[in-house]
Amino acid sequence: MNTYAPPLREMLFAMKEHGGLDAVLAQSGHEEVNGELVEAILDEAAKFASEVLAPINAQGDTQGCRWQDGAVTTADGFKQAYAGFCATGWNAMPAGTEFGGQGMPTLLSTAVLEMWKASNMAFSLCQMLTLGAVEAITHHASDALKQRYLPAMVEGRWTGTMNITEPQAGSDLAAIRTKAVPEGDHYRISGTKIFITWGEHDMAQNIIHLVLARLPDAPPGVRGISLFVCPKFLVTADGSLGDRNDLVCASIEHKIGIHGSATAVMSFGEGPGAIGWLVGEENKGLACMFTMMNHARLNVGLEGVAISDRAYQKARQFALDRVQGKTLGRSADPGTAPSATIIGHPDVRRMLMDMKARVEAMRALAYYTAGQMDRAHGDADGAVRRSAQTLVDLLIPVVKGWCTDNALGITSDGVQVHGGMGFIEETGASQHLRDARITTIYEGTTGIQANDLIGRKLARDGGAAMKQLIATMTADVDAADDAGDALLGSIRAALATGLRALTEATDWLLAAPARDAAAGAVPYLKLCGTVIAGWLMSRAARAATLQLARGDTDGDFLSAKRITAQHYALHVLPHAGALRDTVLHGAATTLGLADTQF
Repeated sequence: MNTYAPPLREMLFAMKEHGGLDAVLAQSGHEEVNGELVEAILDEAAKFASEVLAPINAQGDTQGCRWQDGAVTTADGFKQAYAGFCATGWNAMPAGTEFGGQGMPTLLSTAVLEMWKASNMAFSLCQMLTLGAVEAITHHASDALKQRYLPAMVEGRWTGTMNITEPQAGSDLAAIRTKAVPEGDHYRISGTKIFITWGEHDMAQNIIHLVLARLPDAPPGVRGISLFVCPKFLVTADGSLGDRNDLVCASIEHKIGIHGSATAVMSFGEGPGAIGWLVGEENKGLACMFTMMNHARLNVGLEGVAISDRAYQKARQFALDRVQGKTLGRSADPGTAPSATIIGHPDVRRMLMDMKARVEAMRALAYYTAGQMDRAHGDADGAVRRSAQTLVDLLIPVVKGWCTDNALGITSDGVQVHGGMGFIEETGASQHLRDARITTIYEGTTGIQANDLIGRKLARDGGAAMKQLIATMTADVDAADDAGDALLGSIRAALATGLRALTEATDWLLAAPARDAAAGAVPYLKLCGTVIAGWLMSRAARAATLQLARGDTDGDFLSAKRITAQHYALHVLPHAGALRDTVLHGAATTLGLADTQF
């Protein structure tokens, strides 16, 4: 029931065909990383995910975290799993080498992170927040702060958080009230932060909080926010832990899902004020925070991929095992025997195929973006680096928004495949649905991602980056040689139609009034994800066809890849036209009622 089998063959295919693994490994700095090492790392990660993290996922959900007098106790097995996680170097794998990390490519780290998130999403959030804090400190803190905090954080002995949200502010960062008063070489922090993931727990020796706060003379709005590092335990000159800082976990939230992860209400400064140190410049805290945002949003999008794949695996196994009702033969041939289990029911097969196709499309988009991140950071050609970074900036809100939105539907279908058994907790299908729900909210809601896409990424260059991507995809369609292959031809035709819809919606948004454009922002984000992932699925189908033609022995995998890509083209890509129509014509009704008419 709690089993998870990382899809290593599918991951490697996506890394090579979508992420450009060979080109990434050829970059300077990755000389010691080769294909053999990549496969070895994936194999070992798969063992830890399936043998250590997956078995404690359900008990994390049922037991949850327990709060008492400011202390949080994790579910059975979490503390031991975290110790093993750090001892075997997994926490340090994605971090830079300067402070003890392994400096692995983002593409490889992305595949490994998918396994942590699929096997135990609540557990994986601790590493995600820690590495985000590491990145912010690395890019913006003083050398003294880096030396004091980063080695232990990279190793995992200390974990990290980001304290942003406040009760009255929500996503409106301009309304933040937490105060920071200068005192010698440090500051005194006071205020309340909510929704702090892993803000308190018993797995690590220390917790390093990054806190957004205002100085006494700060200008109003987001221009007056500064960032501070505020440890649970103060750190002495020799690196050992000193006194407890003036901060406390006032409570933890009762949530729909991710029960294994403590979501804390943090109170700073109930006494003299929590001691904190400035990260970056005064009143420039948002710039520091946005440094970590691309990776954080990619990783949350990856949560959508991971939890969807876990739900798909569970639904597939249930359908293969469950005997109920009479099923039909598997083809038009009357001699074909019917399935013995519910996987023979056409509608069950439809749901499973839809889940499978969307998961593979989401993974393709996430890995493609991760590969572009590696190019942006390490390609020898400056023009390639700049072009890749522009593409990353454009795609990040799509990965985050589209993959997490899909996860809601996929995990819901997972419950549906189980029927009534899915609605009860015994099968575990419902946990994936509940855990997936937060992903569309984390790191900015889908609406915030969509507004970022059209307001910052699309508008800032007059749509140049999107038009270049559309041109690249269109050239791929035009150059494709189907060679009489009807399956590839059907995919190509569906993609061409989708690209026309994306082009028309893009042109309309660039000319539309701001309020009308905002009303169509989320449908446009979904349109982008649907079409761009459709393009990647078409490339996957062509790659699988070429490998089959070369006599690749993994014929079952490759033929399934072709059929899955065609299913996406015939069942998902047609939604592009409806999404285009919503973008072009939907604002009138979205904005049509007065406030009192709702």
